[in-house]
Amino acid sequence: MKQLSFVRRSPGRHWVGDGFPVRSIFSYNDLAEPMSPFLLLDHAGPVEFEPTTRRLGVGRHPHRGFETVTIVYAGEVEHRDSTGAGGSIGPGDVQWMTAGRGIVHEEFHGRDYARRGGPFEMLQLWVNLPAKDKRVAPAYQGITAAQIPHVELPDAAGTVRVIAGELQGVVGPARSFSPINLWDLRLVAGRPVRLSVPAGHTTALFVLKGALRVDGSDTVVGEAELAVLEREGDTLQIEAVADATLLLLGGEPLNEPVVGQGPFVMNTPAEIRQAFLDYQSGQFGRP
Repeated sequence: MKQLSFVRRSPGRHWVGDGFPVRSIFSYNDLAEPMSPFLLLDHAGPVEFEPTTRRLGVGRHPHRGFETVTIVYAGEVEHRDSTGAGGSIGPGDVQWMTAGRGIVHEEFHGRDYARRGGPFEMLQLWVNLPAKDKRVAPAYQGITAAQIPHVELPDAAGTVRVIAGELQGVVGPARSFSPINLWDLRLVAGRPVRLSVPAGHTTALFVLKGALRVDGSDTVVGEAELAVLEREGDTLQIEAVADATLLLLGGEPLNEPVVGQGPFVMNTPAEIRQAFLDYQSGQFGRP
């Protein structure tokens, strides 16, 4: 059974643009090796926005060398990028964007949501690309809530939406460049759950709502906290102590150097310098 390694407590919030009040739960600057292949997790909200006609969000910005995964729990996000892709995602939807060799992207609150206001909550996860894939062509996967399969847990303990990877023979719709499990869980308090996860993989649980215990320990992991498990073992035991919503991150470590600066994550400082040169010369395109 996988054992709890440490709990990452929630830091304070900061604004990304004028539309996303974010807690940065971890980043490649401090947990690159323990969290590989994951680079960053930002939790925006939960927050209530007043109705507005303003365009709240983040304007044009570049990425290279990784993928961004945006999961909306409340509200709506519109996006557009230099591949010509764009659209809107709402509660339960997922935007999986492969920056690859370079993309310019912008994201704002959805126009309809902005006009009516209301609750807003989303997660953005950065997933590293293996060195051999960092120059792939940019691409986009728009995954609606209806496309994400559910698994009912035994003893009415809750449900799991399989966004990526596999659980009990159910395969998620998202395509990734290295083995990844990304599961959206809803757990009922007081009902233990055992899940099979790959030995040797990074495994972490981010709690959006409620609280849980991991591996039978006395440590309670609460809202906006990340439980990181040891890589040994192929079984995960968790129990919600209050009805919980959480995201499981699981992935095969890449075991490659991580060198990043802002929106670029590569393997060497020379590649980072080249990313800035390529962006400044217009090679990433415009949304």
